[in-house]
Formats: sequence, structure tokens, C-alpha cells
Amino acid sequence: MRCGKQTLWVVIVLCLAFGGCGFFRERQEMRSTPEYLYQRGYELYQDGNYKEALRFFERLTEQYPLSKYAVLAELGIADSHFSNGQYAEADVVYRGFMDYRPANENLPYVMYQIGLCAYKQMIGIDRDQSMTMLARESFELLIARYPQSQFAFKAEKYLQDCKRRLGEHEFYVGEFYFKQGEYKAALKRFETIQKEYPHLGLDYKVSYFVHLAKRKLEEAQVSADK
Repeated sequence: MRCGKQTLWVVIVLCLAFGGCGFFRERQEMRSTPEYLYQRGYELYQDGNYKEALRFFERLTEQYPLSKYAVLAELGIADSHFSNGQYAEADVVYRGFMDYRPANENLPYVMYQIGLCAYKQMIGIDRDQSMTMLARESFELLIARYPQSQFAFKAEKYLQDCKRRLGEHEFYVGEFYFKQGEYKAALKRFETIQKEYPHLGLDYKVSYFVHLAKRKLEEAQVSADK
């Protein structure tokens, strides 16, 4: 009787082993499809788990580079970096997408995000404005190339802010020159603002300093002629 029970248990264990292997193999294969990898990455992204979402998107592009989901996964990689505050990394992926898929329907969105990557890295008006210039150029390119896109309309607001910051930077430098008695250099900065950054809230004070700088230069010229 004991022998019969042992035989029964062996049969049960073997059935579970072979049946279980097949079941788990099927589940594993299902979890390795492009559809599953993208869907899982998307769900994780929506939940705010950008690091894990990135892992699934990267796995998809590595294993199935020719899949239709790979294109979406590339955007998922860039978006995951962006949403996680990794703007430099996101910029690289967005630009790669734009270079290798110049006719893709998502290009206006990608160009918008490239502008935002630079915008998010802008620093104070008293420091280098390379990122502000880059953001401005990116938004201007988007607006010029896709003027009817919803992202072009969104970019307008950021573009105006970029111009305002650049104008404020010019004023900051011009005011510094003025205080140092470098009136000619200061005037050049103020006149640049009048020409390139009008109607951004700087007009009144810029006009005032243009007048002051010109008066100082005239006074210096009069003193030199005596």
C-alpha cells in the first residue's frame, strides 16, 4: 500500500514538473513579446516609475529593433529620461529620433521636447545663456517647420519666455558696463535689446538707459573737445 502511494506521488510530481514547465515557458514567451514589453513599459511610465519603464523600453528596442513597437519604445526611452529629470540624456535620444526618422508623424512632438530639454536646463540671467539660446532656436525651428501643429502653439509661450530671458541678460550686462563707465559698450547692449527683444516688458527701462548712455557719451565728448 505504501508503495502505491509513493508511485502516485511520483506521478503527481512529474505531471506538475512537466506541465508546470510548459506553463511557465508559455508565460515567459508571452512576456517577451514586443507588445507586452511596450505595454508594461507604458504602464510603469504612467505610474511614475520611469526607471523601470526605461528598462522595458530599452529591452524592446534591443530585442525587436524592427518591430512597430520599437518606434514607440524609442519615444518611451526619451520620455522616461525627460520625466525623470535627465534632460541631457533625453535630448540625445530625441535628437537621434529626429535624425533617423525625419518623416515620422511624431516629429513635431519630438522637436517640442528637444526645446523643453534645453528650457529645463536654463540658468539665471547673470550666467551663460547657451541653453536659453538653444531652447529659442529649437522652438523657432518647430514653429517654422510645423506652424499648424498643436506643439507649435505650445512652443510660442516658451519662445517668448526665452526671448525675455535673453533680453534681461543683455540688460544685466549693459547695466554692468554702464556702472563701470563703459558707456559705449553699455549702449550697444541696450540698443540690441531694442532691436531684438521689443515688447517683452523691457522697453521703458531700456529706453531710459539708452538716453542716459548717450548723454554720458556726449558729455565725455564735450570734455574731450575742451
